[in-house]
Amino acid sequence: MSDELTSGLRELAAEGETSPSLTGAEIRGRAGRRRRRRIALAGGGASAVGALALVVALGLGGGTDHGTPPAASPTGAPSGPVTPNATVDLSRRVLAASGRTMPLTAGTAKAPTPTGRMTVTAKQTVRRMIAEEVGLGEKYDVKIPWVIELTGSDGAKNFVAALTYDPKAPGNYDRTNGWIGLRPHDAQWLYGHLDVGAVVDVEASAGSAASTPTNRAEGGATRGPGRAETAAAGTGKGSGSGASGH
Repeated sequence: MSDELTSGLRELAAEGETSPSLTGAEIRGRAGRRRRRRIALAGGGASAVGALALVVALGLGGGTDHGTPPAASPTGAPSGPVTPNATVDLSRRVLAASGRTMPLTAGTAKAPTPTGRMTVTAKQTVRRMIAEEVGLGEKYDVKIPWVIELTGSDGAKNFVAALTYDPKAPGNYDRTNGWIGLRPHDAQWLYGHLDVGAVVDVEASAGSAASTPTNRAEGGATRGPGRAETAAAGTGKGSGSGASGH
């Protein structure tokens, strides 16, 4: 090829070239922005696909409701009256407990036995008392075995125990100044069957409604063991007709 032809082609090529309208830095910046847009669009598409898959999975999960169920309203029946563990019938002079009926002696007309619903609040195998406190009218000490202390709703106190000084009284006549006396073997049996907290109904007659426990005898004497104390001391001073300890 001649030199003239080569030179002519170069001139023609130079005339056909157009200079770019953007600088190199601007071209690189535009390319970077396009690349970031593609990445963002790809990430957003993946998130949308994942969310759609989760919705579909929950919709096809068998329809199980995992929400908190409504609280059930209480349907328990109201509690009825408490059945007594023992019942004392003063008119018949009997005490019934656990299918066993035992004769008793109670307070005389001058010192009637309190009636009503009472609760066992204490127990002592032996309690030493002054004889006049149990209705003997003497001032010597006497030991009373198998003592079950009773307390009424108003705080009135009484007790059930073994009557050791008049074995014929239980079931036949009233002998005490208000407390409930049983034959020694019956008192021991009852002591083993009534725990603290047991309920005892003391009724004036069979089937009568329990009245409010009374804690005053005629003349204002307080019912209950009075100055009773546990028989940790020795034997009582003096002697009395028919008094004995177990």
